[in-house]
Parts: sequence; C-alpha cells; structure tokens
Amino acid sequence: MIAHEFSVPARDLDAAGASFRFPIRAHWLRGALEGTNVGPGATDGELEVRLSKSGRDVIVRGKFTAELSVECARCLQPTRIVVREPLSALLVPTADLSSGPASDEDEVTPDQADVIPYDGDTVVLDDFVRDELLLGVPMIPLCSESCPGIRPQTSPESASPAIDAIDPRLSPLLRLKKNTT
Repeated sequence: MIAHEFSVPARDLDAAGASFRFPIRAHWLRGALEGTNVGPGATDGELEVRLSKSGRDVIVRGKFTAELSVECARCLQPTRIVVREPLSALLVPTADLSSGPASDEDEVTPDQADVIPYDGDTVVLDDFVRDELLLGVPMIPLCSESCPGIRPQTSPESASPAIDAIDPRLSPLLRLKKNTT
C-alpha cells in the first residue's frame, strides 16, 4: 500500500469541519514532480486545509505555499520561485459518481470541474496538491525582469561564423546559395 503524504480518514470529519496543516517536503516534491522541469526548492512548503463533510461529500478549502526550482525562460539558469495558491474542491465518493460509458461527447460541466473522486474512507489530497502546484508555476518563469537571456558566443577573430562550422546536413543548401549568387 502506498503511503500518501496528505491524507485524512473521512470518519474523522463532520459538518463543522477540521483544520489540518501538512508540511510539503522536498522528497515528496521530487517524487510528485518527476518527469517535469520543476523541482523542489531549498525549503519545505506548507499546506493548510479545512475539510468538512456534507453528507458523504467532503469540502476542501485552504491554501499552500511551496518553493520550487525551475529554469529561467531567458537564461536557462535555475531559478527559485514561490508558489502561493488558494485551494478549493469538492471530493465525492467514487461510488456516488455516475459510471456510465464514456464517449467523445462527454464534457465536463462547470459544476463538475472541481469535483474529485475519493474512495469514501480516506481523503487523499496528493494528486490535487500536485496539480495545483504545477498550475501555480508561471508559464514564463524569469530569474529577474531584467534578465538579458543567453548571449551568443562569438570568436574574437570575426563576428561571423566560419564556413567550416556549418552543420554538414545543411551543406546542400550552402551549395545552392553559392550557385544562385
């Protein structure tokens, strides 16, 4: 059985709700963000949520803060970003969701957009937190607004690249260029 980082037994919840605080540790971030260009930062983050029950459904409200490391979009150097996002979702037992045959015409309605299935016994927020972390990363992360980006390397002898430095796969195009001039 997989141990989840952010889980709460549903039997511990009632309509009044309960608050929970979880650390978002670097080792969890490393595993959760594997396969992406995002990694953990230098410090642990924090997840604060309030879970309450409405019948068998669980309402999640809260926020998280996490430090992540990404490449700057201009200079490609590692950049530290802090993601602070609010959380809000409705968790519905998997058995209560309609399990009809899926088709290409099935669309998610606005009412279903924040509905997350759970097994009915344990509320696990790991995948939800991972998705929200990735959504909180800027599309174009920058180390600073004034980042100049990557500077091309030029040889001291000349500013133009040598003919020998041309990719051999492009040599037929170079011959065509020489024949037309």
